[in-house]
Amino acid sequence: MNFKMEDAVKKRIKELRELINYHNFRYYVLADPEISDEEYDKLYKELEELERQRPDLIEFDSPTQRIGSDITESFRQVSHKKPMLSLQNVYNTEEFLDFHLRIKELLVNEEFRYVAELKIDGVSISLNYKDGFFKQAITRGDGQVGEDVTNNVKTIKSIPLKVNEYLYDNKIPIKNFEARGEIFVEVKNFEFINQEREKRGEKTFANPRNFAAGSIKLLDPKITAERKLDMFAYYIDSEEAKIKTQFESLEVLKKLGFKVNDNYKICSTPEEVIEFYEYWSEKRDCLPYEVDGIVVKIDDLSQREKIGSISKFPRWACAFKFKAKRAETILESVSWQVGRTGAITPVANLKPVKLAGSTISRATLHNVDEIERKDIRIGDTVIIEKSGDVIPKIVGVVLENRKKEFEKIIPPEICPVCSSKVEREVGEAAIYCINSSCPAQIKGRLEHFASRNAMNIEGLGENIIDLFVDKGYLKSPADIYNLKNIKDELLKLERFGEKSVSNLLNAIEKSKEASFDKVLYALGIRLVGEALAKKLAMHFEDIDNLTKASLEELKEVEDVGEKAAKSIITFFENKENMELILKLKKEGLNFKINKSVEKVSNILQGKTFLFTGTLNSMTRHEAEKLVEKNGGKILSSVSKNLNYLVIGEKPGSKLDKAQKHGIKIISEEEFLNMFKNGK
Repeated sequence: MNFKMEDAVKKRIKELRELINYHNFRYYVLADPEISDEEYDKLYKELEELERQRPDLIEFDSPTQRIGSDITESFRQVSHKKPMLSLQNVYNTEEFLDFHLRIKELLVNEEFRYVAELKIDGVSISLNYKDGFFKQAITRGDGQVGEDVTNNVKTIKSIPLKVNEYLYDNKIPIKNFEARGEIFVEVKNFEFINQEREKRGEKTFANPRNFAAGSIKLLDPKITAERKLDMFAYYIDSEEAKIKTQFESLEVLKKLGFKVNDNYKICSTPEEVIEFYEYWSEKRDCLPYEVDGIVVKIDDLSQREKIGSISKFPRWACAFKFKAKRAETILESVSWQVGRTGAITPVANLKPVKLAGSTISRATLHNVDEIERKDIRIGDTVIIEKSGDVIPKIVGVVLENRKKEFEKIIPPEICPVCSSKVEREVGEAAIYCINSSCPAQIKGRLEHFASRNAMNIEGLGENIIDLFVDKGYLKSPADIYNLKNIKDELLKLERFGEKSVSNLLNAIEKSKEASFDKVLYALGIRLVGEALAKKLAMHFEDIDNLTKASLEELKEVEDVGEKAAKSIITFFENKENMELILKLKKEGLNFKINKSVEKVSNILQGKTFLFTGTLNSMTRHEAEKLVEKNGGKILSSVSKNLNYLVIGEKPGSKLDKAQKHGIKIISEEEFLNMFKNGK
C-alpha cells in the first residue's frame, strides 16, 4: 500500500469515528438523532470493514470496540478512591423537615441551598477517566470495594469512551476524573425483553433495577450490549476541575459529553424541595424510566465538607422516597410454596392488574399470622403495593366489597409438595415441612447455593436444578461437584451440547475459588444473610472455630442476636449439615478466611487483640485490618493468649471474661495511641 492510500485510510477511519461518536451522542444522550438508522448502520459497517483491513489502526475509543470479543471470567475487586456511600431515606414531609433542621444546626448562621434531583431506580456505578479516555467502571459493592465491570459498562452507548475537549474557566483541561452515575433501563425496553423471554419460555425479570444490576454482572459483554442499558451521570470528582457546587458539576458533566438528567432544580427553601417532590410524585408515571423518589443535596461543596459524613451515609444529602404505588384487584386463590428451610409461605393468585409499569398476578401474603391480622379471604378485593419488592404485597382489604360466601384461608396440615407433616414452632409465624428430603427444599437449597451472591455458578439456574433433581443427579450441594463424573450422561439430555455442558462444569470448578464468607452464606443457615455471613467469617476466621462457638461467643459478633445465634448452633448440631461441610471441604471449597494482608509496619508484632462493643472512629473489621497490617494478630475469643481487649461502647460478655483472666483492657483511644507512639 502506498503512503497516499495509507494516509487516506487513516483519515477516513478518523472521520468515521468522529461521525459515529457524534451521532451516538445525538441519539443516546440528546435523544435527537440527525440521521436514520440505515444511514448510521452504513457508517458503522464502513468503519468495521476498514478496521478489519487495518487492525493496527484500531484504538480503544473506536465505536466498534464497545463490545469486546472475550468473555469475562471473573470480576476483580477494586477499592474506591472515595467511598460510595448510601443515602439516608426520608419517607414524608415531617422526616424531610427533620433532616433540614439538622442541616441548619450543622451550618449555624450560614445560608445554604439544595439541589433536588430525581432518584433513578437503577444501579450506581463509578467511571474512571485518564487523559480524557474511559478506563474503568467499578460497581458500588459495599461502598469501600466494588467490582471491575469495565467490559460490560463499555457497551452502554450513552457513556463517552472519550470526553469532549472541555476547558474550564481557568483554562485547565478536565481529562482525569471520576464520574458517578446510575445505570438503568427504560421501561419500554425492559417490557420488550420480558415479552421476548416469555415467548421463548424463559424466566422473566422481576423489575428494571434488578435487570440492570444483573446485566452489568454478566460474563459475556455481548449479552450486556443487547440489554439496551443507559446511564445518567450525577457526580464528578477531579483535581483539575475547581468545581464549587453540585449544580456546577452537573453542567460540567454535560459539557464533557455525559448524559445528565435534566429534571433537577436549585431549591433555596425546604418548601421548594417539597414542591419539587410533590410534582414528581404525581408525574413519575409519565417518565420513560423508573424513579423511586428525589435526592436532596447541599449545593455548596465546601459546606458538604464542613457537615461531613458518618460511616454509612453523608449528612448533607438524603433520599426523599415516594410513597409506594398501589392498586386494587381480586384475590382468586392462594398457593402454598415450600422454601429451602422448609418454611411454607402463602402466595396470593390475583386477577391480573397493571401496577408500576408491569402486570401483577401474584403477591406475597407473608405468613398465616399476617393473613389473620388483615382478615384476608378468597374473593376479597385487595389493595396491593409495590415499592421495589420483587413480589408485591397485599396491604389491605376493601371490606365493603366482601360477600358472606367468601372463604377464610386455611393453612395446610401437610406439605403441599411431599405430603409430610407440617409443624409450627412456638413464637414463629411460619409453618414448616419437617422433611429435609422434600424435593422443594432440596431445589431451594441448591438454587440458593448456586446463586450469584453465594457460589455464583453460572448456568446452574432454577430450570436446570429442577431437571437435575428430577433426574436424581442432585440431592445436596455436594452432588454439584460430582456432575463432572456423569458428563456423558449429561450430554444425552435434550439441549445439552458439548459447549453448554463444558461451560457448566467449568463454572462449577471455578466456584471453588469463592471466599469463605460466600461459602458460609451458600450453606443456607437460617437467619444468616450475606452481610452476617461476612461478619461471622471475619470474626471466627475458619469453619472449625465457628462450629465450636457457644451462644455467648456468637452473640459477641456484630448483628448476631439470640435467634440468629441459636439458629447457627442448631445448624451445626445437625449431622447431615456437618457431613455436607466435610464433603465440600474435600472438594476444595474455602472454609477459612484468606489472611494475607499487606503489612505497613511491625509495631504490633507478637501482640494479640480482640474487640468488643461499638467503636466510634472505625468499624470493628477496619480495626482488625489495622492490627494485621501493623504485624498484630486477631483472636476469635478471650483466652490466655490474648494480650489486649479493646472495648468500645456497650461491650459484651468478653469484658467479664477478660477481667476474670486478668487480660489487659484498653479503650479505643488507647488502642489508637499505639500507632502514634509506636508501642
